[in-house]
Amino acid sequence: MAALHSFRFHPSIFLCLVASFCFSRTCFGSKAKHSNLTTFGTRWSWAGATWYGSPDGAGSDGGACGYGNAVSQPPFSSMVTGIGPSLYKSGKECGACYKIKCTKRMHPSCSGKPVRVIITDFCPGGPCATDSAHFDLGGTAFGAMAKAGEEVELRDAGVLKIRYARVACDYSGRTIAFHVDPGSNSNYFAAVIEYEEGDGDLAGVSLKEASMGPEEWRSMQQSWGAVWKLDAGSEMQPPFSIRLTSQYSRETIVAKNVIPENWKPGSTYRSLVNYL
Repeated sequence: MAALHSFRFHPSIFLCLVASFCFSRTCFGSKAKHSNLTTFGTRWSWAGATWYGSPDGAGSDGGACGYGNAVSQPPFSSMVTGIGPSLYKSGKECGACYKIKCTKRMHPSCSGKPVRVIITDFCPGGPCATDSAHFDLGGTAFGAMAKAGEEVELRDAGVLKIRYARVACDYSGRTIAFHVDPGSNSNYFAAVIEYEEGDGDLAGVSLKEASMGPEEWRSMQQSWGAVWKLDAGSEMQPPFSIRLTSQYSRETIVAKNVIPENWKPGSTYRSLVNYL
């Protein structure tokens, strides 16, 4: 059964000294991280946009990032997108958040109001491959750019020109979760990592076994999409702590003992931590 906790982790100097949930860089770097993230929303660029799947759906059930049916459930809530190669970056940008918008100059049914979407899938061909940037949105997300009551008209537009900007992810206090791959075992561990606030994507992930020293960590590799793996080649000793380094700001946090001794393949384990 998934281990669920409702607390959100707020890094501070006190927690670093007492609970060791994060490294000093995380604690002292929070303000710098936020100042970096605020620059995301000022960089509006042009992109193409299409949609796929059902008109009120999430595109596909999961997609190339590995989130599975979570894409249609809160906090993703079908506000998701497949992305062309220039922004997908071989899956390294899975989980990144963007604001997108279109105006009535682009189509009469555009509202002009920006909406936030999350990268959960890859779009390899067609305009996704030829545009410098392209969002292949789920039907729900595409329709969210429309004026109220004109979602159908906007979805009938075909390929649409839009504006986009990288923004910080906000999951309203939800903590980072680890959905263990069904193929995991005592010698091999893999998990989909979900709901990283702030940057939304990861530059590195490491795992610590119960038997390892304070500074000992095993580097995990990106398997595909948002799935990270460790092929240890020998039996590992749980519980596991997992260290996460964000892609953009390089902030590091630790989900201490997040994978329990009696962990099960296919289960989801919620941490006590997230980026601010």
